[in-house]
Amino acid sequence: MTFIKQQWRLITSQRVDLLLLLPAVALALIGYVMITSASMDVVAVKFNDPFYQSKRQLLFMVLGGISLCVCLLTPIEVWNKQSPYLLLLAVLLLIAVLIPGLGRSVNGSMRWIPIGPLSLQPSEFAKIAVVAFMAGYLVRRQAEVRTHFSGFLKSLVVLFVFMILFLLEPDFGAVVVMMSAILGMFFLGGMRKRHITTVMIAAGGLGAITIFAAEYRVKRLMTYLDPWGDPFGSGYQLTQAQIAFGRGGWFGEGLGHSMQKLFYLPEAHTDFVYSVLAEEWGALGAIVVVGLYGLLVVRGLKVGQKAEALGRHYAAYLAYGLVLLIATQAVINIGVNLGLLPTKGLTLPFVSYGGSSMLACAASLGILLRISHENKSHYLPKQNATPPSLDEDSTQNLGLSDVDQWFKDSAHKSEVATHDRS
Repeated sequence: MTFIKQQWRLITSQRVDLLLLLPAVALALIGYVMITSASMDVVAVKFNDPFYQSKRQLLFMVLGGISLCVCLLTPIEVWNKQSPYLLLLAVLLLIAVLIPGLGRSVNGSMRWIPIGPLSLQPSEFAKIAVVAFMAGYLVRRQAEVRTHFSGFLKSLVVLFVFMILFLLEPDFGAVVVMMSAILGMFFLGGMRKRHITTVMIAAGGLGAITIFAAEYRVKRLMTYLDPWGDPFGSGYQLTQAQIAFGRGGWFGEGLGHSMQKLFYLPEAHTDFVYSVLAEEWGALGAIVVVGLYGLLVVRGLKVGQKAEALGRHYAAYLAYGLVLLIATQAVINIGVNLGLLPTKGLTLPFVSYGGSSMLACAASLGILLRISHENKSHYLPKQNATPPSLDEDSTQNLGLSDVDQWFKDSAHKSEVATHDRS
């Protein structure tokens, strides 16, 4: 209790980072309204209660608030020290979900573990565990990551385990989100551009092999390329989503006036809630949601940049990874709704219906708020106060704090060349 009181006094001594908190709260509230609107007619028939999904989402938001508070009260150094154990727990949960009788199958995928009336989706929390562990790896191996390709190759031992477990569910979307966030962390951690390029080419090849290894993934890809070729079969979801956007126009049909949610658009309250939002709120409402994600992502990156400038490298990489998880998943979900990407079973962070998604997003936000708070308090643990020593060559490719310097150097070289010619 003494520890909790100490952390509570520390948190209440300064104002919480509202630039992080308010966009996320706004997205959650918008999501609650849209889930209620999108699900009322369907659940009224299915469960004889038009507010069935709405009540459950409200419960998830309350649990998410508790998750946020717990993470806000937890020092970042605790995540650093406990990350190996969190990684092990994530592996055990991902194995457990594959055990018949323990895991629950929905639409052919084993992704959930029933817990009473609720379900736990381990992959949502596994992604956070991987980011937390990789943040520590980047601190320990920073010099090697910035100079040698082996710095990244060693991390593949962990990443391959999670990729295999995700694909066994199967959950290809989780693999894409996790790898995008990890590659972003390595890039911001100073990994050389040619190494990043090599990894991206290899990842693209591996992704292509994974897609063509499963018939249903190939079918999704073909449907994405021409959804109107089979509008009442494989292209049904994408065509209905596009119809929703078309009906919405600039200002929408009005809250509650969506036609696509009336048994036309499958998963209207989860994967395709953004399409219903666009139909009822129009392009203006859809742009506002994108703007809120933009504010959240930019502020999260700034928090990581500030931590890096203070020498708090673990906190910086953890912030980068969590922000990239949220950003990547939001981009993919919105891209699917717009027909720009193949259909994937990924929720829209803070907005879509789902308990595991809400808990994971709230936990990520709580950690980001804690990093921001420790930045303001100049909270500098001894082991993170001094960055690892690097040779001159390893500083050629630095993190987000040095992005501005890349452009300054380029501009300076251009000015020198112009002066020499004159």
